[in-house]
Amino acid sequence: MKKVSVVFYISVAILALLVLVGITMPAQLETVTSHLQDFITNTFGWYYLIVVTFFVIVCLYLLVSPIGRIKLGKQEDKPEFSRPTWLAMLFSAGMGIGLVFYGTAEPISHYAISSPTGETGTDQAMKDAMRFTFFHWGIHAWAIYGIIALSLAYFTFRKGERSLISATLKPVIGKYADGVLGKIIDIIAVIATVIGVATTLGFGAVQINGGLSYLFGVPSNLISQFLIVLVVTILFIISALTGLGKGIKILSNANMAIALVLFLLTFILGPTLFTLNLFTDTVGSYLQNLINMSFRIAPLNEENRNWINGWTIFYWAWWIAWSPFVGIFIARVSKGRTIREFVIYVLLVPSLIGFIWFTTFGSASMFLEHNGIASISKLATEESLFGVFANYPMGTI
Repeated sequence: MKKVSVVFYISVAILALLVLVGITMPAQLETVTSHLQDFITNTFGWYYLIVVTFFVIVCLYLLVSPIGRIKLGKQEDKPEFSRPTWLAMLFSAGMGIGLVFYGTAEPISHYAISSPTGETGTDQAMKDAMRFTFFHWGIHAWAIYGIIALSLAYFTFRKGERSLISATLKPVIGKYADGVLGKIIDIIAVIATVIGVATTLGFGAVQINGGLSYLFGVPSNLISQFLIVLVVTILFIISALTGLGKGIKILSNANMAIALVLFLLTFILGPTLFTLNLFTDTVGSYLQNLINMSFRIAPLNEENRNWINGWTIFYWAWWIAWSPFVGIFIARVSKGRTIREFVIYVLLVPSLIGFIWFTTFGSASMFLEHNGIASISKLATEESLFGVFANYPMGTI
């Protein structure tokens, strides 16, 4: 059997076993995975922080060094997509439903439920909420995607290797990349990707179900969410079958257009001046505290450490799990770009867009809570966005 076939069949067998266990023994699987997550975050939290920060440093170095002039492909290769379409694809693949799901939920949680600094409901808590939301969705997250995508694009289009995670490690493990070790690496990448995608798809299904429940009283249960996942999966298959140049390109552009309309409505109809002021203040605070947040592990404060495990380490693990899937996609659509252009559009531009997005939706939710207009923090996570809309003009639309 070919290497890819071996990887495919073994990955499917392991995933099928996990699904079977999840169906037959859901409580036991949840207990085991919960204990495993606790062990990993408590034991290797420091490692996650150092590695992800190292990714950021490497990306920034590539941005300013002469290496940035190298093209991802042959010198004569031209980009397949325009910059706006390329950015839409990057953004849709990299963050997607996460921005909508957590747009209001994360800032309001940090502000009113569990603050990263232990102080909730205050002016400082509001600033801290936005600062750490920027941290979780900013350059660190995109650096994880960027490193994987850049490695894949370079080895695929410049060196003629196959688009496999193992192929990017040939300079490190040499001939073993084509052997058993390479197969193990690719199997781990596939399993991590499926679990990461399942998490995100689950968030999306719960978000849609929450909206339908909030607006129309549709039951919020597993049956509704299963039907939503089924519809989304069918749409995904149709899109994938039409190829990058048609279905995925059209969906990505449409997704960005709808998101832009949603953003503009919220920005204009929400507390616009408050949003602008909070954005300006938070960007400065984020840049000022970036190094401190990057290595913050709270070894002497159990409450803060639990918060870091539940949010920061969870996010770094989530982005890493997503990175093989997103990395391969980003690499595929980035052929013909220079490394410097790649870093700008994969690291810096999406981070800035994310900052603007989260400030707009986060400030809209915290403004309501802070001024006693509505208790958004008491709503279920998947309903918080709809609870915010209900308190602003044109909310139903």
